[in-house]
Amino acid sequence: MTGKRLLRTAALVTGALALASSLTACGGGSSAAAGGEGGEKVVTVYSADGLKSEKGDGWYDKVFADFTKKTGIEVKYVEGGSGEMVQRAVREKTNTQADVLITLPPFIQQADGKGLLQPYKPQGSDKVNGADKAADGKWTSVVKNYFGFVYNKKELTEAPKSWEELLDAKYKGKLQYSTPGVAGDGTAVLIKSMHDFGGQEPAMEYLKKLQANNVGPSSSTSKLAPKTDKGELLVANGDVQMNFAQSKSMPNLGIWFPAKEGGKPTSFALPYAAGLVDKAPHTENGKKLLDFLLGEEAQQLVSGVGGGFPARTDVKPTDANAVELTKLMTGVEIFEPNWADIDKNLTGYVDAWKSATGS
Repeated sequence: MTGKRLLRTAALVTGALALASSLTACGGGSSAAAGGEGGEKVVTVYSADGLKSEKGDGWYDKVFADFTKKTGIEVKYVEGGSGEMVQRAVREKTNTQADVLITLPPFIQQADGKGLLQPYKPQGSDKVNGADKAADGKWTSVVKNYFGFVYNKKELTEAPKSWEELLDAKYKGKLQYSTPGVAGDGTAVLIKSMHDFGGQEPAMEYLKKLQANNVGPSSSTSKLAPKTDKGELLVANGDVQMNFAQSKSMPNLGIWFPAKEGGKPTSFALPYAAGLVDKAPHTENGKKLLDFLLGEEAQQLVSGVGGGFPARTDVKPTDANAVELTKLMTGVEIFEPNWADIDKNLTGYVDAWKSATGS
Protein backbone atom coordinates (compact mmCIF):
# COMPACT_ATOMS: atom_id res chain seq x y z
CA MET A 1 0.00 0.00 0.00
CA THR A 2 5.28 8.26 -1.15
CA GLY A 3 4.66 16.10 -4.62
CA LYS A 4 6.62 13.83 -2.52
CA ARG A 5 9.22 11.37 -3.52
CA LEU A 6 10.09 8.30 -1.62
CA LEU A 7 13.55 7.23 -0.59
CA ARG A 8 15.03 5.14 -3.33
CA THR A 9 16.42 1.67 -2.95
CA ALA A 10 20.07 2.73 -2.94
CA ALA A 11 19.40 5.22 -0.19
CA LEU A 12 17.47 2.62 1.76
CA VAL A 13 20.29 0.12 1.53
CA THR A 14 22.77 2.74 2.66
CA GLY A 15 20.54 3.75 5.57
CA ALA A 16 19.91 0.16 6.54
CA LEU A 17 23.61 -0.66 6.48
CA ALA A 18 24.41 2.43 8.50
CA LEU A 19 21.80 1.50 11.08
CA ALA A 20 23.00 -2.09 11.26
CA SER A 21 26.57 -0.84 11.63
CA SER A 22 25.70 1.56 14.42
CA LEU A 23 23.74 -1.09 16.29
CA THR A 24 26.55 -3.60 15.93
CA ALA A 25 29.16 -1.07 17.00
CA CYS A 26 27.22 -0.34 20.17
CA GLY A 27 26.72 -4.01 20.96
CA GLY A 28 29.90 -4.44 22.97
CA GLY A 29 29.39 -1.43 25.22
CA SER A 30 25.94 -0.03 25.91
CA SER A 31 23.53 -2.39 27.60
CA ALA A 32 20.70 -0.43 25.99
CA ALA A 33 21.99 -1.15 22.51
CA ALA A 34 22.54 -4.76 23.47
CA GLY A 35 18.82 -5.20 24.06
CA GLY A 36 17.81 -3.71 27.41
CA GLU A 37 15.75 -0.53 27.68
CA GLY A 38 18.49 1.15 29.69
CA GLY A 39 16.71 4.49 29.37
CA GLU A 40 17.93 4.82 25.78
CA LYS A 41 15.91 7.47 23.95
CA VAL A 42 15.53 5.69 20.63
CA VAL A 43 12.93 3.61 18.78
CA THR A 44 13.60 1.68 15.56
CA VAL A 45 10.87 1.37 12.93
CA TYR A 46 10.88 -1.09 10.03
CA SER A 47 8.23 0.02 7.53
CA ALA A 48 6.82 -0.57 4.08
CA ASP A 49 7.48 2.41 1.82
CA GLY A 50 4.85 5.03 1.07
CA LEU A 51 4.55 7.28 4.12
CA LYS A 52 7.95 9.01 4.09
CA SER A 53 9.13 11.60 1.59
CA GLU A 54 12.71 12.32 0.58
CA LYS A 55 11.68 15.98 0.60
CA GLY A 56 10.94 15.63 4.29
CA ASP A 57 7.26 16.52 4.00
CA GLY A 58 5.63 13.10 4.34
CA TRP A 59 3.37 11.90 7.15
CA TYR A 60 6.19 9.97 8.81
CA ASP A 61 8.48 13.00 8.54
CA LYS A 62 5.95 15.18 10.34
CA VAL A 63 4.75 12.78 13.03
CA PHE A 64 8.20 11.36 13.81
CA ALA A 65 9.54 14.89 14.28
CA ASP A 66 6.57 15.78 16.51
CA PHE A 67 7.06 12.55 18.49
CA THR A 68 10.74 13.29 19.08
CA LYS A 69 9.97 16.87 20.09
CA LYS A 70 7.35 15.69 22.58
CA THR A 71 9.19 12.70 24.05
CA GLY A 72 12.88 13.21 23.29
CA ILE A 73 12.90 9.75 21.68
CA GLU A 74 14.76 9.56 18.36
CA VAL A 75 13.14 7.51 15.58
CA LYS A 76 15.52 5.34 13.59
CA TYR A 77 13.83 4.38 10.33
CA VAL A 78 14.38 1.59 7.80
CA GLU A 79 12.03 1.01 4.86
CA GLY A 80 11.57 -1.40 1.99
CA GLY A 81 8.96 -3.66 0.42
CA SER A 82 6.42 -5.19 2.81
CA GLY A 83 7.73 -8.72 2.40
CA GLU A 84 11.31 -7.52 2.56
CA MET A 85 10.77 -5.92 5.97
CA VAL A 86 9.16 -9.06 7.38
CA GLN A 87 11.97 -11.25 6.02
CA ARG A 88 14.56 -8.97 7.58
CA ALA A 89 12.83 -9.14 10.96
CA VAL A 90 12.72 -12.95 10.68
CA ARG A 91 16.46 -13.09 10.05
CA GLU A 92 17.04 -10.97 13.14
CA LYS A 93 14.83 -12.96 15.53
CA THR A 94 17.82 -14.07 17.61
CA ASN A 95 19.15 -10.50 17.72
CA THR A 96 16.11 -8.27 17.41
CA GLN A 97 16.79 -4.78 16.05
CA ALA A 98 13.32 -3.37 15.28
CA ASP A 99 10.88 -2.12 17.88
CA VAL A 100 7.92 -1.41 15.59
CA LEU A 101 7.02 -3.14 12.32
CA ILE A 102 4.65 -1.40 9.90
CA THR A 103 3.62 -3.27 6.77
CA LEU A 104 0.67 -4.02 4.49
CA PRO A 105 -1.60 -7.07 4.52
CA PRO A 106 -1.08 -9.97 4.11
CA PHE A 107 2.45 -9.39 5.41
CA ILE A 108 1.36 -8.11 8.81
CA GLN A 109 -0.54 -11.38 9.25
CA GLN A 110 2.54 -13.22 8.02
CA ALA A 111 4.66 -11.40 10.60
CA ASP A 112 2.24 -12.45 13.32
CA GLY A 113 2.27 -16.04 12.08
CA LYS A 114 6.07 -16.09 12.28
CA GLY A 115 6.02 -15.00 15.91
CA LEU A 116 7.44 -11.54 15.24
CA LEU A 117 4.81 -9.53 17.13
CA GLN A 118 3.76 -9.14 20.74
CA PRO A 119 0.30 -8.00 21.88
CA TYR A 120 -0.22 -4.30 22.50
CA LYS A 121 -3.40 -2.29 21.98
CA PRO A 122 -2.35 1.33 21.48
CA GLN A 123 -4.37 4.19 22.90
CA GLY A 124 -7.05 4.99 20.32
CA SER A 125 -7.12 1.49 18.86
CA ASP A 126 -10.65 1.06 20.23
CA LYS A 127 -11.67 3.58 17.55
CA VAL A 128 -10.24 1.42 14.72
CA ASN A 129 -12.62 -0.90 12.86
CA GLY A 130 -12.39 -4.57 13.77
CA ALA A 131 -11.33 -5.56 10.24
CA ASP A 132 -8.40 -3.16 10.47
CA LYS A 133 -6.80 -4.66 13.58
CA ALA A 134 -6.04 -8.00 15.18
CA ALA A 135 -8.44 -9.03 17.92
CA ASP A 136 -5.52 -10.07 20.15
CA GLY A 137 -3.74 -6.73 19.78
CA LYS A 138 -0.83 -8.07 17.71
CA TRP A 139 -1.30 -5.31 15.11
CA THR A 140 -3.40 -2.21 14.47
CA SER A 141 -3.80 -0.13 11.33
CA VAL A 142 -2.39 3.39 11.65
CA VAL A 143 -3.24 4.65 8.13
CA LYS A 144 -6.17 3.39 6.08
CA ASN A 145 -5.39 2.92 2.41
CA TYR A 146 -6.74 1.27 -0.76
CA PHE A 147 -5.19 -0.60 -3.65
CA GLY A 148 -5.16 1.09 -7.04
CA PHE A 149 -3.36 1.66 -10.31
CA VAL A 150 -1.79 4.73 -11.93
CA TYR A 151 -1.69 5.90 -15.54
CA ASN A 152 0.00 8.69 -17.51
CA LYS A 153 -2.62 11.42 -18.07
CA LYS A 154 -0.55 13.12 -20.77
CA GLU A 155 -0.16 10.06 -23.01
CA LEU A 156 -3.62 8.60 -22.35
CA THR A 157 -6.59 10.92 -22.78
CA GLU A 158 -8.54 8.88 -20.23
CA ALA A 159 -7.78 6.13 -17.77
CA PRO A 160 -8.12 2.53 -18.91
CA LYS A 161 -11.33 0.96 -17.66
CA SER A 162 -10.79 -2.78 -17.68
CA TRP A 163 -8.14 -5.43 -17.09
CA GLU A 164 -8.74 -6.67 -20.63
CA GLU A 165 -7.84 -3.27 -22.08
CA LEU A 166 -4.30 -3.69 -20.73
CA LEU A 167 -3.74 -6.61 -23.11
CA ASP A 168 -3.70 -4.16 -26.05
CA ALA A 169 -0.38 -3.99 -27.94
CA LYS A 170 0.00 -0.27 -27.14
CA TYR A 171 0.91 -1.26 -23.58
CA LYS A 172 3.75 -3.57 -24.60
CA GLY A 173 6.83 -2.51 -22.64
CA LYS A 174 4.78 0.31 -21.11
CA LEU A 175 3.17 -1.59 -18.24
CA GLN A 176 4.72 -2.81 -15.00
CA TYR A 177 3.59 -4.09 -11.64
CA SER A 178 5.63 -4.83 -8.54
CA THR A 179 6.54 -8.39 -7.62
CA PRO A 180 3.90 -10.46 -5.77
CA GLY A 181 5.25 -12.00 -2.60
CA VAL A 182 7.85 -9.25 -2.24
CA ALA A 183 5.92 -5.98 -2.47
CA GLY A 184 2.60 -5.46 -0.69
CA ASP A 185 1.05 -3.73 -3.69
CA GLY A 186 2.42 -6.43 -5.98
CA THR A 187 0.73 -9.09 -3.87
CA ALA A 188 -2.42 -6.96 -4.11
CA VAL A 189 -2.40 -7.45 -7.89
CA LEU A 190 -2.91 -11.17 -7.27
CA ILE A 191 -5.62 -10.57 -4.66
CA LYS A 192 -7.62 -8.17 -6.83
CA SER A 193 -7.28 -10.19 -10.04
CA MET A 194 -8.41 -13.38 -8.27
CA HIS A 195 -11.42 -11.48 -6.94
CA ASP A 196 -12.31 -9.78 -10.22
CA PHE A 197 -11.86 -12.86 -12.40
CA GLY A 198 -13.53 -15.21 -9.94
CA GLY A 199 -10.69 -17.40 -8.73
CA GLN A 200 -7.06 -18.39 -9.00
CA GLU A 201 -7.18 -20.22 -12.32
CA PRO A 202 -8.86 -17.50 -14.43
CA ALA A 203 -6.71 -14.85 -12.77
CA MET A 204 -3.52 -16.71 -13.66
CA GLU A 205 -4.74 -17.20 -17.23
CA TYR A 206 -5.17 -13.44 -17.49
CA LEU A 207 -1.82 -12.59 -15.88
CA LYS A 208 -0.12 -15.04 -18.25
CA LYS A 209 -1.51 -13.04 -21.19
CA LEU A 210 -0.61 -9.73 -19.53
CA GLN A 211 3.00 -10.84 -19.20
CA ALA A 212 3.51 -10.10 -22.90
CA ASN A 213 3.20 -6.39 -22.06
CA ASN A 214 4.85 -6.42 -18.64
CA VAL A 215 8.27 -4.78 -18.31
CA GLY A 216 9.30 -7.17 -15.54
CA PRO A 217 9.80 -7.47 -11.79
CA SER A 218 10.12 -4.59 -9.34
CA SER A 219 10.78 -5.16 -5.64
CA SER A 220 9.26 -1.82 -4.68
CA THR A 221 6.06 -0.24 -5.98
CA SER A 222 7.04 3.34 -5.20
CA LYS A 223 9.57 3.56 -8.03
CA LEU A 224 6.88 2.87 -10.65
CA ALA A 225 4.98 6.15 -10.26
CA PRO A 226 7.91 8.38 -11.38
CA LYS A 227 8.34 6.17 -14.46
CA THR A 228 4.64 6.54 -15.21
CA ASP A 229 4.72 10.30 -14.72
CA LYS A 230 7.65 10.58 -17.16
CA GLY A 231 5.93 8.41 -19.77
CA GLU A 232 8.40 5.52 -19.50
CA LEU A 233 5.33 3.54 -18.43
CA LEU A 234 1.70 4.12 -19.32
CA VAL A 235 0.26 2.02 -16.50
CA ALA A 236 1.53 0.63 -13.19
CA ASN A 237 0.15 -0.62 -9.91
CA GLY A 238 0.24 1.33 -6.67
CA ASP A 239 -1.99 2.37 -3.81
CA VAL A 240 -4.17 5.41 -3.27
CA GLN A 241 -2.26 7.00 -0.38
CA MET A 242 1.18 6.73 -1.93
CA ASN A 243 0.10 7.71 -5.44
CA PHE A 244 -2.11 10.57 -4.29
CA ALA A 245 0.82 12.03 -2.35
CA GLN A 246 3.15 11.50 -5.32
CA SER A 247 0.70 13.17 -7.71
CA LYS A 248 1.25 16.51 -5.97
CA SER A 249 4.67 16.73 -7.63
CA MET A 250 3.94 14.45 -10.60
CA PRO A 251 1.37 16.28 -12.77
CA ASN A 252 0.92 13.44 -15.27
CA LEU A 253 0.00 10.85 -12.64
CA GLY A 254 -3.62 9.70 -12.50
CA ILE A 255 -5.21 7.06 -10.25
CA TRP A 256 -7.69 4.46 -11.50
CA PHE A 257 -9.23 1.12 -10.53
CA PRO A 258 -9.44 -1.77 -13.02
CA ALA A 259 -12.67 -3.68 -13.53
CA LYS A 260 -13.38 -6.94 -15.28
CA GLU A 261 -14.86 -6.07 -18.66
CA GLY A 262 -18.50 -5.16 -18.13
CA GLY A 263 -18.12 -4.93 -14.34
CA LYS A 264 -17.61 -2.23 -11.76
CA PRO A 265 -14.19 -0.90 -10.69
CA THR A 266 -13.13 -2.57 -7.46
CA SER A 267 -10.60 -2.10 -4.70
CA PHE A 268 -9.93 -3.26 -1.17
CA ALA A 269 -8.45 -1.81 1.98
CA LEU A 270 -4.68 -2.09 2.11
CA PRO A 271 -3.83 -0.32 5.37
CA TYR A 272 -0.47 0.38 6.91
CA ALA A 273 -0.67 -1.91 9.92
CA ALA A 274 1.68 -1.55 12.87
CA GLY A 275 2.77 -4.07 15.47
CA LEU A 276 5.11 -4.07 18.45
CA VAL A 277 8.01 -6.41 17.71
CA ASP A 278 8.46 -9.35 20.07
CA LYS A 279 11.55 -9.01 22.28
CA ALA A 280 12.01 -5.46 20.95
CA PRO A 281 15.14 -3.68 22.26
CA HIS A 282 13.03 -0.67 23.29
CA THR A 283 9.56 -2.02 23.96
CA GLU A 284 8.32 0.92 26.05
CA ASN A 285 9.46 3.42 23.43
CA GLY A 286 7.71 1.33 20.77
CA LYS A 287 4.47 1.49 22.76
CA LYS A 288 4.80 5.27 23.09
CA LEU A 289 5.27 5.62 19.32
CA LEU A 290 2.26 3.42 18.53
CA ASP A 291 0.14 5.50 20.93
CA PHE A 292 1.35 8.65 19.19
CA LEU A 293 0.64 7.36 15.67
CA LEU A 294 -2.96 6.61 16.66
CA GLY A 295 -3.38 9.88 18.57
CA GLU A 296 -5.98 12.35 17.28
CA GLU A 297 -3.34 14.90 16.27
CA ALA A 298 -1.38 12.46 14.09
CA GLN A 299 -4.56 10.97 12.64
CA GLN A 300 -5.85 14.42 11.63
CA LEU A 301 -2.69 14.82 9.52
CA VAL A 302 -3.12 11.57 7.58
CA SER A 303 -5.03 13.11 4.67
CA GLY A 304 -3.66 16.67 4.63
CA VAL A 305 0.00 15.62 4.94
CA GLY A 306 0.08 11.94 3.98
CA GLY A 307 -2.64 11.73 1.33
CA GLY A 308 -4.25 8.78 3.08
CA PHE A 309 -7.26 7.96 5.23
CA PRO A 310 -7.29 8.02 9.06
CA ALA A 311 -7.39 4.59 10.69
CA ARG A 312 -9.60 5.95 13.48
CA THR A 313 -13.28 6.15 12.59
CA ASP A 314 -13.85 9.11 14.92
CA VAL A 315 -11.31 11.27 13.10
CA LYS A 316 -12.90 12.86 10.04
CA PRO A 317 -10.64 15.44 8.33
CA THR A 318 -12.27 18.07 6.12
CA ASP A 319 -9.14 19.38 4.38
CA ALA A 320 -8.94 19.64 0.59
CA ASN A 321 -7.12 16.33 0.27
CA ALA A 322 -9.79 14.55 2.29
CA VAL A 323 -12.50 15.92 0.00
CA GLU A 324 -10.56 14.92 -3.12
CA LEU A 325 -9.86 11.43 -1.79
CA THR A 326 -13.55 10.89 -1.02
CA LYS A 327 -14.42 11.91 -4.57
CA LEU A 328 -11.75 9.59 -5.98
CA MET A 329 -13.24 6.57 -4.20
CA THR A 330 -16.84 7.35 -5.21
CA GLY A 331 -18.28 4.56 -7.35
CA VAL A 332 -15.53 2.08 -6.49
CA GLU A 333 -16.82 -1.21 -5.08
CA ILE A 334 -14.85 -2.16 -1.97
CA PHE A 335 -14.49 -5.86 -1.19
CA GLU A 336 -12.93 -7.51 1.85
CA PRO A 337 -10.33 -10.21 1.09
CA ASN A 338 -10.20 -13.39 3.13
CA TRP A 339 -6.91 -12.54 4.81
CA ALA A 340 -6.78 -15.81 6.74
CA ASP A 341 -6.94 -17.74 3.47
CA ILE A 342 -4.40 -15.46 1.80
CA ASP A 343 -1.99 -15.75 4.72
CA LYS A 344 -2.32 -19.54 4.68
CA ASN A 345 -2.04 -19.95 0.91
CA LEU A 346 0.14 -16.99 -0.12
CA THR A 347 3.13 -19.15 -1.08
CA GLY A 348 0.91 -21.26 -3.31
CA TYR A 349 -0.62 -18.21 -4.99
CA VAL A 350 2.80 -16.69 -5.62
CA ASP A 351 4.10 -20.01 -6.99
CA ALA A 352 1.08 -20.19 -9.33
CA TRP A 353 1.84 -16.65 -10.52
CA LYS A 354 5.51 -17.52 -11.12
CA SER A 355 4.48 -20.59 -13.11
CA ALA A 356 1.89 -18.69 -15.16
CA THR A 357 4.16 -15.76 -15.99
CA GLY A 358 7.51 -17.54 -16.18
CA SER A 359 8.86 -15.17 -13.53
